[in-house]
Amino acid sequence: MDVLSAAIMLFLIMDPLGNLPIFVSVLKSVPEERRTRVLVRELLLAYGIMVGFLFAGRSVLSFLHLRQESVSISGGIILFIIAIRMIFPRPGRSEEVPDGEPFIVPLAIPMVAGPSVLAALLLLTSSGTGTYVHWLGALTGAWLVSAVILLMSNTVYRVLGKRGLIAMERLMGMVLVMLSVQMFLDGVIAYMGR
Repeated sequence: MDVLSAAIMLFLIMDPLGNLPIFVSVLKSVPEERRTRVLVRELLLAYGIMVGFLFAGRSVLSFLHLRQESVSISGGIILFIIAIRMIFPRPGRSEEVPDGEPFIVPLAIPMVAGPSVLAALLLLTSSGTGTYVHWLGALTGAWLVSAVILLMSNTVYRVLGKRGLIAMERLMGMVLVMLSVQMFLDGVIAYMGR
């Protein structure tokens, strides 16, 4: 997987458009003059967590004695489930939102740096096709685009509206389905080739 494909995959998994209504809802209770500062803090915390996981990924895999094929196959399955949930969300889906100003939960974790992003970072580091610099570039690019969308959350929400956001999330889910199937097939082919 090249850097651009990895960045697109990470962006789709971060799902900033799908998370936008939750960000708007959580930040509604924060005073308007602090919203941008709180959002930037949460985005930076999420980025730090993802970068830490990126660099610790290979150590975790070697400690658990996991081969690249198993990570690719399981990552493809996880991404497929996430994509299906994006396309066909559960009815009445609501997120638990704690009162007061958010700190780490729920905005940094799990909305931006969720388990699926961390699993994808594990997969990237175990693929052996790129260097940490490549994957850091992909992560940074995906995070920057997500951060810009989330920092402009009120404007994006007004422009696209609820139906537009739903349509964009479904489209992102369809692309993620294709990526997840390719990831699964790559793992199976690599396993069969051994």
